[in-house]
Amino acid sequence: MSKAPLRVAVTGAAGQIGYSLLFRIAAGEMFGPDQPVILQMLEIPVEAAMTSLSGVAMELDDCAFPLLQGMVLTSDANEAFKDANWGLLVGSKPRGPGMERGDLIRENGPIFTGQGRAINDHAASDVRIAVVGNPCNTNCLIAMHAAKDVPNERFSAMTRLDQNRAQAQLAQKAGVTITAVENTLIWGNHSATQVPDFKNATINGISAIEAIGDEDWCKGEFFATVQKRGAAIIAARGKSSAASAASALIDHVRDLRVATKPGNWNSVCVPSDGSYGVPEGLISSFPVRADGEGSYEIVQGVELDDFLQQKLQATVDELAGEKELVADLLG
Repeated sequence: MSKAPLRVAVTGAAGQIGYSLLFRIAAGEMFGPDQPVILQMLEIPVEAAMTSLSGVAMELDDCAFPLLQGMVLTSDANEAFKDANWGLLVGSKPRGPGMERGDLIRENGPIFTGQGRAINDHAASDVRIAVVGNPCNTNCLIAMHAAKDVPNERFSAMTRLDQNRAQAQLAQKAGVTITAVENTLIWGNHSATQVPDFKNATINGISAIEAIGDEDWCKGEFFATVQKRGAAIIAARGKSSAASAASALIDHVRDLRVATKPGNWNSVCVPSDGSYGVPEGLISSFPVRADGEGSYEIVQGVELDDFLQQKLQATVDELAGEKELVADLLG
């Protein structure tokens, strides 16, 4: 008997990341080669955006994906999230000229409040949410609070792109293949304060800092490159990361659906339970292990040296400050 299709809601579906993402979902890369899907695609209620979305749908049709069993094109969040099993919150308002991060957070707040309510009222009972639209940690927090009937642990935000970036930098520095680097780890916020962990990542089974043998590079160039990679790509390409973000989202969802290999973890932003001194309730990136049955745990006992602990405190302080900015939306 064939599987029932999963309903996958994607916001910002006609945007750069959406365009890089939808075809790979329909091809089976996110949910598996035998899992049919229905794509429920949300765009802003502007004629140009909806026209662009219709073009994306035409291309999806023209690919003749066997797993794609239906599409919904809409500017209504209630319709987009109706009976959705997964919500991929990709779209968010970008930062405009002269806009500070705090301004961006306030601009996006009402969007994610509305989407959270739509998820709460219309999504399937088993819905799970992954937030990509920036600032993703705090947008996730807002949506989670708006979806009061959905268990908090169903909400996550993405630092998998940062993990992938860190893994690539470590592999290149060590002169090894990507597969030689394991347990790459990002702590905290998906922002310029994020903490790429060079101590607990391993290269051919030993600590990355030991394998590389250059502590100054780990604390300096490596740290800065991972933290500022998004800005570097915008400067080089003229546009923000799209294909790499879509690829990371596929990894992120798979990381939560498939049992994590024993001894390994992945970076996922989830509601804190107080682990590692991160105040309970903040959406922070941790080492996370999934059980393959829909649940996960924050891996305990990962050691942080003074340098990493100081950096973690800085990113946690930023997350707490962002939460204060949107406190009126969390009631």
